[in-house]
Amino acid sequence: MAYQISDECISCGACAEGCPTSAISEGDGKYVIDADTCVDCGACAGTCPVGAPQAN
Repeated sequence: MAYQISDECISCGACAEGCPTSAISEGDGKYVIDADTCVDCGACAGTCPVGAPQAN
């Protein structure tokens, strides 16, 4: 299952920069992950300062 970004997102962009498949983009008020592109690697969770990306 793809990761999802919770409401704790502070829109810093660290997760998008760390994503090897460019599955993360800036959404309305927080970043979002494209489930079809996400390979469930967890790189986003490792770079986020607030732990917003979470596995489903």
